[in-house]
Amino acid sequence: MTVRQIVRVLGVGGSTRPGSTAEQALRRALAEAERLGAEVDLIGGAQLVMPAYEPGAGMHAPAARRLVAAIAAADGVIFASPAYHGSISGLVKNAIDYIEELRDDERPYLSGRPIGCVTVGDGRQGAVTALTALREVAHALRGWPTPLGVTLDRMATRFGPDGQWADSRAEQQLRTMAGQVVEFAVHRGIALTEQAVPARSGETPRVL
Repeated sequence: MTVRQIVRVLGVGGSTRPGSTAEQALRRALAEAERLGAEVDLIGGAQLVMPAYEPGAGMHAPAARRLVAAIAAADGVIFASPAYHGSISGLVKNAIDYIEELRDDERPYLSGRPIGCVTVGDGRQGAVTALTALREVAHALRGWPTPLGVTLDRMATRFGPDGQWADSRAEQQLRTMAGQVVEFAVHRGIALTEQAVPARSGETPRVL
């Protein structure tokens, strides 16, 4: 599947630790989205450090303004978080909380966007519970979590010398999830384009 219409996919997540497994997983997913023809962007690491969200009070921070603008412009979003105490990290959750600033946007919150979710834990149990939390947050913000969510065991996941995942199963899951984000975004864009095309004279308007 290749993109016939340009879509924008934004990756948000990781941790402040350079080269964290969550950020590397996010980069691999975005690389696949780009391979499929999407335009990609990443907000991670130190870029996620911003004031604790308070409605209407945190947008003075440049990092917060960039994050909100990037999400507003995105056709699909991939979130990646380490698992902390059975849930997503405070760093990632705080970034997601800034989406509240899009409540009055033309596309409020994450409306109409496919959302890929990736979590990383020291063992599968923590990653699974964090994935559930991340998917619930995405859904609460009116996004559409992809059918496949990816959980990674940091202790078992390694990178090869070429930067590729040594764990072929993890690599394949990330590629599949990224493909679902791109495919949904493309079809969503096509549907909206067709909806905007007025019917020719004598035709019944199309209702989607």
